Amino acid sequence: MTATPVLRTIGAIVAAVATVLVLLIAVELFSAIAHPTPPGFGGTQEEMCAHVANYPNWALAAAVPMWGATALVGVWIAGRLGNRGSAIFIAVLLLAALAFNLWMLPYPPWFKIVQPIAVLIGIACGYRWSRRRGNELEERG
Repeated sequence: MTATPVLRTIGAIVAAVATVLVLLIAVELFSAIAHPTPPGFGGTQEEMCAHVANYPNWALAAAVPMWGATALVGVWIAGRLGNRGSAIFIAVLLLAALAFNLWMLPYPPWFKIVQPIAVLIGIACGYRWSRRRGNELEERG
């Protein structure tokens, strides 16, 4: 592998991570507006669990497609700018972040089922749509 493909892969991953971070911050800002933390919130694990347990279902339902779209965009950017390996790397990072989030916080059972499905759909679409025309011909030939 020459330096150009390596740099392209690294750049694609950096661009995708940066984009995903911006989009996840936007989702968190939405959450902060929809369900603000109470006065005197210290950010401890116990306080965060209590806060998440009281999330309104409509806010969680709104977050589902936001996470799915974030996964789609992140994987698409990585695959389009880099290669399939870049897209898979971002997909694995997103799935790990999602798993950790769902494991650490007391979300309702429906959310723990629907959220991974939305993210997996976003990943699959981003992966498929990121394919460049030239790559299709190379893979067949």
